[in-house]
Amino acid sequence: MQGQQQQAYDRGITIFSPDGRLYQVEYAREAVKRGTASIGIRTAGGVVLAVDKRIRSSLMERTSVEKIHKADDHIGIASAGHVADARQLIDFARRNAQINRLRYGEPIGIETLTKDVTDHIQQYTQVGGARPFGVALIIGGIENGEPRLYETDPSGTPYEWKALAVGADRKEIEDYLEENYDEEMELESGIELALRALAEANEGKLRPESIGMATIPTETAEFTPISDDELDGYLSEFDLLAEEDEGDEESDE
Repeated sequence: MQGQQQQAYDRGITIFSPDGRLYQVEYAREAVKRGTASIGIRTAGGVVLAVDKRIRSSLMERTSVEKIHKADDHIGIASAGHVADARQLIDFARRNAQINRLRYGEPIGIETLTKDVTDHIQQYTQVGGARPFGVALIIGGIENGEPRLYETDPSGTPYEWKALAVGADRKEIEDYLEENYDEEMELESGIELALRALAEANEGKLRPESIGMATIPTETAEFTPISDDELDGYLSEFDLLAEEDEGDEESDE
């Protein structure tokens, strides 16, 4: 009988268990942990987004693995978890950003956009016949000349951060960020911190083709992807460049 009751709470997204838990939301959080890591860092000079985008096979076109997206000129989004779920939420964020520009003639605020997205996510914890989104997003950008950085959770809760990680190895990466983060650091220092934090979960070395990075500098408030050549230069400068013959790990989430 106990097992049948447990099964009912597992299947019913709109049903709380007797101890106040929504199991499907908790399972969605587990799906996020299965995705490779994404990192966001807020610095005095802007926001840094970095992702681990390890490729499952040498036959796969690496450009098809997207984990960092431009949501608006001044906003970038990094994801961890189910890629298809992430694309749905990013498309929703892009539409809302454009609607705000058309309606009010100004760029949308980072907090406003994050709460629009999390309100949308939250609806999927109350509607029968649906499931929660199995993805967490890091939303970063410039608002009124100030860098802002937020996380979305599968429950539909927004959190603001100075620096964070989502996905696999979250605790290990965030421990490293807590030890080394400085609120006064400039953008270049934020790039170094993000790469070193990613390296912590990758045996201390990285390859340009296995990571992705973008910045939103405070000065320009423009989403700016970092090219492979630039990444190669940063990794060499910080002594984080892996040898060419080191194999790729499997995962594209």
